[in-house]
Amino acid sequence: MLDSKALQSIPLTPANTAEPAPEYPWPKPYNSAMFLSFDVDAESAWTSKDAVHAQRLITMSYGGYEARVGTPKLLELLDQLDLKATFFVTGWSVDAHPAMAESILKAGHEIGHHGYHHLLPDPGDPWIEEELERGFEALKRRLGVRPTGYRAPYGEFTEELRVALVRHGIVYTSSFRDDVRPYRHRLADGKPGTIELPVTASYDDWMHGLSARFSPRSIFPKEHVLSIWKDELDETRDWGAMVTTVLHPQCSGRPMRLRLLREFLTYAKSCPDVWITTGEKIAANFLRHEAGNR
Repeated sequence: MLDSKALQSIPLTPANTAEPAPEYPWPKPYNSAMFLSFDVDAESAWTSKDAVHAQRLITMSYGGYEARVGTPKLLELLDQLDLKATFFVTGWSVDAHPAMAESILKAGHEIGHHGYHHLLPDPGDPWIEEELERGFEALKRRLGVRPTGYRAPYGEFTEELRVALVRHGIVYTSSFRDDVRPYRHRLADGKPGTIELPVTASYDDWMHGLSARFSPRSIFPKEHVLSIWKDELDETRDWGAMVTTVLHPQCSGRPMRLRLLREFLTYAKSCPDVWITTGEKIAANFLRHEAGNR
């Protein structure tokens, strides 16, 4: 429980001091954008909560579904719809399931950094740098890839992490929930940080569609989730802004959820003003306009 001294120590400044997101235009003929992205955690989604889960075989099987069924089904769907996405893959998942990771790359999708063990970054954690370096090393060794995009495990961030990502050459991150347009982070020392492609909380499929012993939640029917997703997209189109999906193969790769995703992406594709693309391309669009406005 917080005591009064701890409360008094909280700075009276915004946690994020970045400038307001610039209203850079999207490539013609688009008026809005969808950053189509997936988080591939496999079993590391569970072992990062408790290493003992590695011996709980049913718990581990939720993550194992990603390599056996979920990711292949999602790749098949994306191919059918002629869409490219960004897959943020933990280094552990690449090492444990190299064929799965290779299939993502072979299908022409972008690979992003998602830590190694999917550990939640907390202020002062001594392993933040190691998680980054091991993740980079695994992606390079297994796939020959040096990613430019990063999504934080559990969607959490610290200042140490922001600084480390710049030092490691990451161009964009996608974890914050505080905007509907890309913006440039500002580090605590005032220097520029990465480009942020904000996450849309309602597009996190884990919130709606997966319940397990160690992650109990209500599972929402397709009609409810599809209504939420369509409304979010339609209003965002009116704003000329962007949405970001946070989809997991162990959730959206299951039959009912795959059907939901197919219907939603088919709807999104029917909207001629929505640019459905990867994080790499959205970041490149931001960089072009940023350079032109200097």
